[in-house]
Amino acid sequence: MARVEDARLTSGQGSFIEDMNPLPNIHHAAILRSPYPHARIKAIRTEQAEQMPGVKGIVTGKDVVELTHPFPVGVTAPVKYYSLAVDKVRYVGEPVAVVVAKNRYLAEDALERIEVEYEPLPAVVDIETSLLADSPILHDEVGSNIANHRTFSYGDPDKAFREAELVVKHKFMFPKYSATPVETYGVIAHYQSSSDSLTIWSNFHGPFTLQSVMAAALRINSNQLRIMIPKDVGGSYGIKSGVYPYMVLMGVVSKKVGLPVKWIEDRQEHLMASSSGTDRVTWIEAAVKRDGTVTGLRMKMVDSVGAYVRAPEPACLYRTHSNSTGAYRIEHLAMETIAVMTNKSPTGLIRGYGGQQMYFPLERIMHMVATKLGLDPAEVLRRNLIAKEEFPYQTPSGGIYDSGDYRQAFEKLMSIAKYEEFRKRQAKARQEGRYLGIGLACIVEPSGSNMGYITVALTPEERGRSLPKSGCAEGATVSIDPMGGISVRISTAPTGQGHETVSAQIVGEVLGVDPRTIKVIAEMDTLTSPWSVASGSYSSRFGPIGSSAVYQAAGKVQEKLLRIAADQLGRSPDELVMETGKVVVRDDPSKQISLKRLVGSAHWNPQGLPAGTEPGIHETAFYTIPTALPPDENDLINGSATYGFVADAVTVEVDPATGDVQILDYFTIHDAGVLLNPLIADGQIMGGLAHGLGGALYEELAYDKNGQFLAGSFMDYLCPTATEIPKVTIAHIETPSPLTPLGAKGLGEGNTMSAPVVIANAVADAISPYGVTIDTLPLSPNRIWSWIQQAKSKEEELV
Repeated sequence: MARVEDARLTSGQGSFIEDMNPLPNIHHAAILRSPYPHARIKAIRTEQAEQMPGVKGIVTGKDVVELTHPFPVGVTAPVKYYSLAVDKVRYVGEPVAVVVAKNRYLAEDALERIEVEYEPLPAVVDIETSLLADSPILHDEVGSNIANHRTFSYGDPDKAFREAELVVKHKFMFPKYSATPVETYGVIAHYQSSSDSLTIWSNFHGPFTLQSVMAAALRINSNQLRIMIPKDVGGSYGIKSGVYPYMVLMGVVSKKVGLPVKWIEDRQEHLMASSSGTDRVTWIEAAVKRDGTVTGLRMKMVDSVGAYVRAPEPACLYRTHSNSTGAYRIEHLAMETIAVMTNKSPTGLIRGYGGQQMYFPLERIMHMVATKLGLDPAEVLRRNLIAKEEFPYQTPSGGIYDSGDYRQAFEKLMSIAKYEEFRKRQAKARQEGRYLGIGLACIVEPSGSNMGYITVALTPEERGRSLPKSGCAEGATVSIDPMGGISVRISTAPTGQGHETVSAQIVGEVLGVDPRTIKVIAEMDTLTSPWSVASGSYSSRFGPIGSSAVYQAAGKVQEKLLRIAADQLGRSPDELVMETGKVVVRDDPSKQISLKRLVGSAHWNPQGLPAGTEPGIHETAFYTIPTALPPDENDLINGSATYGFVADAVTVEVDPATGDVQILDYFTIHDAGVLLNPLIADGQIMGGLAHGLGGALYEELAYDKNGQFLAGSFMDYLCPTATEIPKVTIAHIETPSPLTPLGAKGLGEGNTMSAPVVIANAVADAISPYGVTIDTLPLSPNRIWSWIQQAKSKEEELV
């Protein structure tokens, strides 16, 4: 079934945040941002700007401190983070003041009249430098740049390394990069003094836990903060969760100025100061047997969360905690996790959250194990993959992989990629002086995050001081009006994934009607939509959780209609079936009743309903996974509802004279349980692959050593376009999840996680004759060329 959303989107009838003018007299905001990475704010002089024609007011950090609390954070370190800089700026682009004027032009002009007196301070951008005792400190009240630090041990890693026949270890660096959706951030805020309430329209993809974070910062009850999300959001890929500080900021501005305000972020602001994935340094060690079996892992992971710990950080360190051993049967695991603050923009949710950073060192080290042992990487992966009969499989850190057949998927990959045939081509090409390579990666794709995973950032003792956190609940409502029109209200805040289409399909199948006749309302409204603390668009949660809520709500409607039909037909409900707009007696199809008549009874003749049946047809259901429990006293946590599988193979050719990488073919196998809509699934895979390709070859939010931002436009921040997307072959296997009613798992983030490392493995394979070890990204031509030249120089020195 084609997407129902596309009719309005391709005809220009979409409704995005910039299209919205929900109130009269909306004024426009512009934000003054810091040009310094680290500086004290000595004074802010706004008098000239306030006197400019059309300017209605100016808000500074002083106002924000008076009207809000610092944002709550999930760590014990006393990091104070406000929506505007207070006393100090800590990254280039940090908001310092807001001007409100009759239009954006006047507001932007007024920014130039604001005088800010700064006292520059030393900056730190390097992760390892930030750990040092003499490093510049961002937050004096913390006393260091470390925001969070934990250690974990599962199984007996010391024994695994003691008995290892080989230990392979290396340090890897993963860059800070973003997702650059076509639509940037947007906020409309309206404060009503009569009710002391705030209504905010934004392309936020929550509300989940961040609604409570916003309400706490604004010092209001949660029902005084109404968040409205338009039905169309021009992409997010996670980073639009980072719009929430601006939602709070515009709420404060509206309250201070006494007007509804609108702010639309420009591209330069977005690259400089929106949100991004963390850059991470990982030290990893693998305990290995001579046959290639990996028995234990040690990992030290240090994330740069930027200038502040911004909720939900430091969750990037813990999102993949449950699947830290990936798709492999590795019994022993030791981890050290550290979140440090640097003079860069704050980080947050992004597609594949934590997966890119985790799989880059894990899948690289698996290939390095093969190299050290003189084995083919395919053989090492085969020997370590979890077997079908081991499911449900519990990882050392507590993840419960619900289902899978990793080896079947891997062999299917080997077949469609013609792996052995390519190895022969590669050998022949080497003789001709051409450098071909093939890379492999096998990853587990978690979906539907268990809210309890975030609390692993705290020790068991710290967790014990508050209520346990768990679950991944999502709600949905199915209604039928008096004339038989079916509507579905969802709270998953889609950003292009086709939730409307799939919801209509599910309800149509359950109720036996054409899904194209069903109206799905995807706009989010925290005062009227069915939602929970987990609700929103993140963690590929619609497949396992959102769809299940829709299915259960439809099931409640079906149950009620069958009960009414049973009463009218004189049969029991289990003798009836719904099909093509009617209810039919299963063993006597001549006895039937139309759906419209049943609905009419519920609305028009409630006194004729069976005893105990309420009038109307309006059912809400909430769904969660029973295995989504809080972390235990040993830090075991099943961080996700379901776990899919992705196996990738990519072939490349590298020109050593220029460092240019040409991707020849990309093959990807997915197991996401039952596919709810294969067309949409493949589209999501392509999107995730494009994002991962960018991280592998092109994208980096780069800073110089002094903290100045170097990637403020698409001239400097290089994104892949359609012409850079390689030939892609997608295939699927389906092992239904036993935990979800439809057998579905999440899908769409997998290749974002696998593409950076599988491409790195392929390039490493291609240039292996030079002895180059790839341990950082992106793989720009200049970087590859430099590595090759360095390797040649070393070889010449040895000669």
